[in-house]
Amino acid sequence: MLTSKQRAFLRAMANNIDAIFQIGKNGITPELRDTIHLALEARELVKIKVLDNNMISAREAADTLAGRTGSEVVQVIGNKFVLYRKAKKPVIQLPKA
Repeated sequence: MLTSKQRAFLRAMANNIDAIFQIGKNGITPELRDTIHLALEARELVKIKVLDNNMISAREAADTLAGRTGSEVVQVIGNKFVLYRKAKKPVIQLPKA
């Protein structure tokens, strides 16, 4: 569980990254889940965009993917959201809780 200080730290980091995945009309597929899982292991912090032609909101997609990948939702703004999961070899040093 992230503290508010850690979440603010990750939000600041997420401002500088681009969305590397898009969720389109096919929704959240097992293949998308697997690629996000691999990206979280490599980067720890990923930004994802939900396209307008999708049937689910960004909040629903974030909650679903967080549950399926074992990650945490850092923020949801508009049609984008950010997920974080600590990797086996951490890259990001979070502030102390």
